[in-house]
Amino acid sequence: MQRTVPITRRLTAAILTALAVALTAHVASVLAFSIANNFADSSLGQMNAYFLPATLLSVVFLFLFALAGGFRHWYTAVVAGLASGVVASVLGSLVGASSQGAPITGSIVGPLLGTLLTINLIFLVTSVVASVTLGRRLWLSVVDASTARADARRIALVRPPSATLAAGVVTHIARQEVDTDLADAQWDAYVQVLDEHGFTTVEVDAAPDLADAVFIEDAVIVFGRTAVIASPGSEHRRGETAAAEAAVVELGLAVERIELPGTLDGGDVLKVGATVYVGRGGRSNAEGIRQLRAIVRPLGYDVVAVPTAKVLHLKSAVTALPDGTVIGYPPLVDDTGVFDRFLPVPEDGGAHVVVLSEDTVLMAASAPLSAALIESLGYRVVTVDISEFEKLEGCVTCLSVRIR
Repeated sequence: MQRTVPITRRLTAAILTALAVALTAHVASVLAFSIANNFADSSLGQMNAYFLPATLLSVVFLFLFALAGGFRHWYTAVVAGLASGVVASVLGSLVGASSQGAPITGSIVGPLLGTLLTINLIFLVTSVVASVTLGRRLWLSVVDASTARADARRIALVRPPSATLAAGVVTHIARQEVDTDLADAQWDAYVQVLDEHGFTTVEVDAAPDLADAVFIEDAVIVFGRTAVIASPGSEHRRGETAAAEAAVVELGLAVERIELPGTLDGGDVLKVGATVYVGRGGRSNAEGIRQLRAIVRPLGYDVVAVPTAKVLHLKSAVTALPDGTVIGYPPLVDDTGVFDRFLPVPEDGGAHVVVLSEDTVLMAASAPLSAALIESLGYRVVTVDISEFEKLEGCVTCLSVRIR
């Protein structure tokens, strides 16, 4: 499970962090000795020359630490500041001694280490303090800047239907003929609804040879600033995740991955507040759920595994209204008692809602009775025809990944 940040952003954060910490240590050291010598011109020049090698070396070491993510936590920032301060100070003093003609022998090691408690002490202490405060704050602000911009918008990832859509796998319903031209038109209408309700739609690159790639929800699950790349339970769908990962990385989200032998489809993951219900069925296994639990627990979520045997994915049976009420078609739900609040709907297609806002949801046109029920609860319901995707066990949630 590896966390990924765009390389350009990591490089920028590493360079700025290294420069900020090293220059702070340099200025603090030179200034301290200048004050002690009443700002004598000769002292200022000598101290600047003395600490310059250590500062340059510190920039290199701090850059490497920052590039490796050493400033994400305060304790690793302490290690970065301490290690770079010690090594840069000793090597800097060695360079200075060598430039003045001092012989480089084993006998010089003791005096060099002794400088850490004398002339280099301020440089060392400032390196540690600046790393934990200024350096870490700068690193986090640069690394997370694009994520903050993404959070300020409502983004929906979508993926155009493939020309091979009709070959998509079906498991719990009989195969029907799919009209791909009609599917294209229905997908356009679906995306238009998202656009009209304040989402910025981002198209993930089409996948001509991946029939099910249009159901992008199965490839990635987003938890705030973290995107979890799925490990599809169907082997033929595993090629769908690469483009989805590229899209969330471009948005600046941190990335975690479910690794084989764990399997997890995004369609099996239902978020209701801080609770994450995960369907344990044909596509998501126990190891995948275990890995997801380990990923999201530090993010403040609790994972509840739900038996799912009657449908392809958990969200084929249940989704949730904006107030957290779980809705579902009882004949397709293995255990309604798992959920804190459960509302039965009269049609299987009525179990699926996409939350567009706190008072508006998107539903399939195939479930008018369910739409009327949801409207009676005070919600505005927007409907869209997705009949060709329903023939492939798809629903309104499958066709996008919403990032809020």
